[in-house]
Amino acid sequence: MTADPGARDFLVLAKPAGPRCNLRCDYCYYLAKDALFGAGGPGRMDDELLERFIRERLAGAGELVVRFDWHGGEPTLLGLDYFQRIVALQKAHCPPGRTVANGLQTNGTLLDAAWARFLKAEGFSVGLSLDGPAAAHDGFRRHGDGRASHAEAVRGWRLLQRHGVPCDVLCVLHAGNTAEPLETYRFFRDLGVSSLQFLPLVAAGPATPSPEAVGRFLCAVFDHWIRHDLGRIVIQLFDEALRPALGLDHALCLFRETCGEVLVLEHDGGVYACDHFVDPEHRLGSLRDRPLAELAASARQGAFGQAKRETLPGVCRTCDVLAWCHGGCPKDRIVPGRPGERLNALCPAYRRFFRHSRPILARLAAHWKAGRPLRDFGIRPRGGR
Repeated sequence: MTADPGARDFLVLAKPAGPRCNLRCDYCYYLAKDALFGAGGPGRMDDELLERFIRERLAGAGELVVRFDWHGGEPTLLGLDYFQRIVALQKAHCPPGRTVANGLQTNGTLLDAAWARFLKAEGFSVGLSLDGPAAAHDGFRRHGDGRASHAEAVRGWRLLQRHGVPCDVLCVLHAGNTAEPLETYRFFRDLGVSSLQFLPLVAAGPATPSPEAVGRFLCAVFDHWIRHDLGRIVIQLFDEALRPALGLDHALCLFRETCGEVLVLEHDGGVYACDHFVDPEHRLGSLRDRPLAELAASARQGAFGQAKRETLPGVCRTCDVLAWCHGGCPKDRIVPGRPGERLNALCPAYRRFFRHSRPILARLAAHWKAGRPLRDFGIRPRGGR
């Protein structure tokens, strides 16, 4: 079987352990999904379903490098032998001329030397969740019995670095770290992080920062980064902010005009429209009953992706930073606006950051297009900030 050259490319976040996790983070949106699947289930994707997913993904993908993204919950709860089985299935079903790229998202607390050797040998990249210094991280990311998790996560990070495993750090911006932007950023820099994501939290509860605090955090970190770490540390949000000045489409779905190209495969075979919409309304069907490519190309999924643009609030359509955020992620459109409209809760943060960074990034884009090295891009200190 060969891939259809006209097929629509899509990504899949596979969740072989479902919502199972060894931590009980205060702000986690996924642990509650246990109620969706019912009690007493196996808590893992069975071998038959796992093989079907891998076989279909490899046979139907339009790209030469086929990416698999393993998320949770906490996927390492399944054990190293489960992932060795994954790699064996990929090698057995990979068509000639294609290669596999695996990504693993983890809290890092269960990693050991055997895991690190395997991830390096099989070419995995890893996303590791870490929210900054211990006080900020442990305020909301703890074990079920209340034990802190920071030291274990940092140990996991160091293991990956020691074995040469590419690792991107995901930092949730919450009430515990947005108040100290430079302390938080310097922690990651001193740890040796070279690729960093900031994910602002939008949820109910005391962990959620104000959008004003998020905006201040991003501006303060940007000012420090552009002077000291440009070209040395990649920060996903800053890369996205640069793309409009370079004439490039956004790579990150939450800033694209439409969405719907990143599906979720749950451990029971259910396929959902998006990681943040794993609910009965957005269940497209089951991989046990319908091919993955068919579900991805369904009219329901197409409508889900187009709805981001079609339901864009009127105030967004005339906003001067529309090209930078396109209204943000639909999950965050929770603030009442005009009748029938919902505004993004992060709108004040995005406006502040994109307006603040835009003049500098326009200069950086011109510098880049001219072929000049990044080390020659100078920023004069601002007064009065």
